Amino acid sequence: MTRFFILTAVLALVSVVHAQCDSGTPHARVTGSGSSFTATRGSSTVYSGSDYRAAIQAALDSIDSGQRVSVIASGSIGANTITISSGKIFEGCGTINVANRSGRGAIESLNTSDVQIPYLTMTGNPYFGLRFYGTRNLVLGRITMNLSGGLGIRFDRDAAANSNVKMDVISVTGAGSHAVETWNIDGLNINQVIARNVGESGLLLQKTVNAQVGLVDGNNVGTGTGYATFRMANNNGQNANGNYNTNVYVDKVVSRGGGRGVFCVSQSGGVVIESVDLASNGNNAILIENCYNVSIRGGTVNGGGEVRLAARSEFPNNRDIWITLTVNNNSVRESPCGDNTNWTLSGNAARDIC
Repeated sequence: MTRFFILTAVLALVSVVHAQCDSGTPHARVTGSGSSFTATRGSSTVYSGSDYRAAIQAALDSIDSGQRVSVIASGSIGANTITISSGKIFEGCGTINVANRSGRGAIESLNTSDVQIPYLTMTGNPYFGLRFYGTRNLVLGRITMNLSGGLGIRFDRDAAANSNVKMDVISVTGAGSHAVETWNIDGLNINQVIARNVGESGLLLQKTVNAQVGLVDGNNVGTGTGYATFRMANNNGQNANGNYNTNVYVDKVVSRGGGRGVFCVSQSGGVVIESVDLASNGNNAILIENCYNVSIRGGTVNGGGEVRLAARSEFPNNRDIWITLTVNNNSVRESPCGDNTNWTLSGNAARDIC
């Protein structure tokens, strides 16, 4: 677990840049409640009125790159969007309630660099809670989303790529879709993703390389679906030269109930998962399907759906798979036989492997 402790120590710096939300002297603040909000920059008032979103946006627009906004007030922005431009630090110290704006994020930062969101508490039913693309050196700290639908954090598929993204602790409850979904990131560091009662995946990585993840912890994630607490899809881990040399590292996946526990699919791979703790998953505890260079180095599976290696005919078969597991009250099946599959199994699970 050495990598986990190193990663945790490094990412701890994300959240202690400011020891507490609104600590010190932020360059701008949003205060108020109910239908009265004030945005100030230093001693100047930049907004006063009933529109919570307008107050937040005015505060953000008033500061320069490298400066910080603290939103102390709680309120609702409705089906609208807060936009963060390059170099700005946004702290959501109050609770920001949001609604669904089709195809958009409640908070967005697009084609930007050096944006930080050290703290955020969000409620409501967004289309996307946070939406990004084209970012460089994005830092997300302690993000808490207690949602009644929508998708938590989204990096867009058909847009500019991202580099050097860091996240500390992302906690998402009640999303109808994924807690965290990435596309097109080169350089991703995540301390923890905690997903509870989420409709699809806890952490879904797609076309993401050079990633380090500490913990993915899901409970009742993807119930009744093919999604998983931790899912890799759409060429995740495939390097620019086309190979699958290891570049995605995950310390631990914990999953209880829901759909799948771990799912690798659609020509993904290049991944080492140090440990899993999976129990009572409603779909496959683990499914590896058309993936390359995948290593699960230890842990336990207890009950739930089978541990399965499978393949679809439209993609090349699994190859270079290493699975070391204790599997109890379950079954392990490999069909069809992969290329260079290596099993080290213990426990009472039935086995149908090559």
